[in-house]
This record gives sequence, C-alpha cells and structure tokens, in this order.
Amino acid sequence: MRSDGRTGARGGLSRAQVLRLLGGGLMACGVAAATPLRAAAGRYDFRFTRLRYQSGDWDVDQRMPANLITALIDYTNLRVDPVEHVVDLADPKMLTAPFCYLAGHKLVEFSAAERRNFARYVRSGGFVLVDDCNHDIDGLFARSFEAEMGRIFGPKALQTLPRGHPLYRSFFKFDGPPNTALELNGWGDDLVHDYLKGITIDGRLGLLYSNKDYGCEWDYDWRNKRFLAEDNTRFAVNIVIYALTS
Repeated sequence: MRSDGRTGARGGLSRAQVLRLLGGGLMACGVAAATPLRAAAGRYDFRFTRLRYQSGDWDVDQRMPANLITALIDYTNLRVDPVEHVVDLADPKMLTAPFCYLAGHKLVEFSAAERRNFARYVRSGGFVLVDDCNHDIDGLFARSFEAEMGRIFGPKALQTLPRGHPLYRSFFKFDGPPNTALELNGWGDDLVHDYLKGITIDGRLGLLYSNKDYGCEWDYDWRNKRFLAEDNTRFAVNIVIYALTS
C-alpha cells in the first residue's frame, strides 16, 4: 500500500491484471469488449459490482454501496466509480469485475450457469464479499450458501481467517473482524461471531464470507456517518484495498 493511499504493484500479477487477462479470453469467446463494466474499468480504480442470483433476495442493503463508495473517496486516492453496478451471476460479464458483492436472507441455490461462473471467477483471481444478512450460522442463507461452496470448492474450502490475516491491516489496523450493532443487539443465533471465513486459491483470498451482517450495519444514509462516534465503514476500506492489491 503506497503512503498516498493508492494501490501499488506487488510481486506477480495483481488481481486486476489477472481479471483483465480473463476478460481478454472472454472477448476471444465472443463477449463484447465495450460493455459498461469494461468501459468503467478504464476510468476507475474501483467499481462496486453486486451479483444478482436467481434464488433468494439478492437486492438487500440498498444504501450500503453508497456508504462503501463514500468511505473509499474519503480515505483513499482511488478513482472510485460512484455508481453501483448490478450484474447477473450467470452473465460472463461478471468475470471481469475485480470486486463483487453477494448477500441475502433466504435460500441460495445456484443454477448451473451461476455455479460455473462463481467457480471460474474465484479460481481465476476474482474477489467476492459474501454477507449473511441474517447473521445466523444456522440460518437458511448460511446453510444453503455454505452447501453451495462445499459443492463447488470442496467441503473444507471455507476456512476461518486468522486474526493475523493481512486483510486486518491492509489499510486501517484491526485486531480481528469488527463487531456489528446487529449482533450485539441479538438476532438470529444471538452470537457475536469473532471470525470471518474465506476461500483461498493459490495464496489469494478469493471469497470473504461474513455472518456478521456488515451489509445492514453499513445500510444507512451516508450523511448520517457524521453522527457515529467511529466510522464503521473503515473496515469496508480494508476489504476493498485487500481485494485490489492482493
């Protein structure tokens, strides 16, 4: 991480470079280069891409992206696309997005095309933040999503992230995943989850999975951040910077 807040090159290819190479392969397969996402990639360092899947309720936490985007503008020098992009998980265009978000409360049951794209995306260097809006390890979203991950990547692919993981110091310093007010108020399993989980492919974290309901925690009018004793979207900055630089 450069001192001016911009992402810098690390050893080997960055995640964005890997995804651009993948995008070139998609063009060879007939996917048009002049899509809105590819056009946006040329003008911005970051764009927020929400994945729309056929099952469940994908369109949750509708104000969260604005808060995440505002935090990146406030704390970094990244060129940030101010618009949230919604892309079907089954659409090959999602394969060129360096950062994707998937959330919900209900059953997750991917179609064959969705499962194929999800697997290819994560294995090819993409990054997905998945947030369980129920913050319940035994809830319907958690059980069904984790079953999907087991089906795609194997039953032991989802692993708890250690507190020393680079994610927790990629920009701001945290000693682990910040708690959410929703957990502390009690809901779902009435537990405070002191961990996040992830799937790592070739040394890169390709999926970050949360039962803490960060989406709802950050789902408020961005102007209300001034009333917070401490800005709770700072951890979102860490997630994005890690996703862009790892």
